[in-house]
Amino acid sequence: MSYDPSNVFARILRGEIPAPLLHEDDRCVAFRDVNPQAPLHALVIPKQALRGLVDAGPEDEATLGHLLLVGRNLAAKLGYPDARYVINHGAGAGQTVFHLHVHVLAGRPLAWPPG
Repeated sequence: MSYDPSNVFARILRGEIPAPLLHEDDRCVAFRDVNPQAPLHALVIPKQALRGLVDAGPEDEATLGHLLLVGRNLAAKLGYPDARYVINHGAGAGQTVFHLHVHVLAGRPLAWPPG
């Protein structure tokens, strides 16, 4: 399946849908999830059009690491030293927006295994 440039995250990146940003740099943006599952539930998304994790190649290694470091730094900056970082890939794994993204969840006990 190919990347759909009309997905909600692509539209946020183009400024078509407003989203107050928690972080922005040349490779990614971060903002709060509209359906938060924890006191902190942020999404870190690459500016690059990647449908999901398996669409990333070796050339995307730095971007993938960058997304995780941004998530970690964001959680710490917002006062959450403990956090969960989640990447869902595919509808069966819970991915609902088909643009690669990292969920950053913190501020409440998080059960294991997850839902």
